[in-house]
Amino acid sequence: MFSRTFKKRLRETLAGYAYLLPALAVLASFRIIPIILSVRVSLYDWGMAGPRGFVGFANYLAVLTDAVFWRSLLNTGWYMVFTVPALVAFSLGIAILLNQRVRGLGAYRTIYYLPVVTSIVAVSIVWRWILHPDRGLLNYILSWVGADGLRWLQDPRGLFQLILGDTGNRLPELLRGPSIAMCSLILMGIWKGLGYNIVIFLAGLQNIPKTYYEAARIDGAGRWRTFRSITWPLISPTTYYILIMSSIVAFETFAQVWIMTGPPAGGPLSTTKVVMYYFYEQSFELWRLGYGASIAFFAFLIILALTLFQRFVLERRVHYG
Repeated sequence: MFSRTFKKRLRETLAGYAYLLPALAVLASFRIIPIILSVRVSLYDWGMAGPRGFVGFANYLAVLTDAVFWRSLLNTGWYMVFTVPALVAFSLGIAILLNQRVRGLGAYRTIYYLPVVTSIVAVSIVWRWILHPDRGLLNYILSWVGADGLRWLQDPRGLFQLILGDTGNRLPELLRGPSIAMCSLILMGIWKGLGYNIVIFLAGLQNIPKTYYEAARIDGAGRWRTFRSITWPLISPTTYYILIMSSIVAFETFAQVWIMTGPPAGGPLSTTKVVMYYFYEQSFELWRLGYGASIAFFAFLIILALTLFQRFVLERRVHYG
């Protein structure tokens, strides 16, 4: 009896692993093995023709003392700080509006989701035309209200520096805020990411039982009280997910920097050179593959730290009821 039960469980276990094998093979081929190999590359002075010598942790030490890396990390931080909260706020507001019974609701949802399925290359080219200083649509619209146009993708001035005028010019570079060029990328990033977050928020909103809102109306609760006491707590798992995913996507920004601010990308004055572009530049333009791999490893550690922070700090406020 024992032998028969053991054989049955063994067959079930082997069958389970057999079903998992294709997925595990793909995961190992395109995730696990490349990560291991990239760590190996980071320990060498690795050029276009292959390794030139073992350097140990010298690449990592060089990254830590690299001013350009820290500047790219600052640029990435500005991009995340402005993009992620705006994405959450705007997408939630639009999702609440689209969750109402209005005519043509399906068309509105499709329109908002179109940027998500549009190629990032095509979107970047279109926005580069919109932000053109002489023939761009945005400066043309600003001229209607008598506002001066900006050289959106070529202006290295910080946002706070521009707002404060002469006072802003005396601010240290760290406090001048993202450059106008970076603000242009932030604007495009928010527009591109709205649709996905709206769909996720819509799913969360539609899972809230209507009886809660009916009870709130009977108790005389207003819209703000209803949102604060019912909607916001019950969509906190959705918000938590969107915060994590938006942070990761924002940190990995690359294509729009390469297309919209080049050549050479990362300008003006390296104010849009984010970490992922700096990794690409070192690895595949200068062919310092070992150094680039060490930058990628630091990027992985930063993303991991941000995710763990959100996991252990923000998740305490998530309501799974």
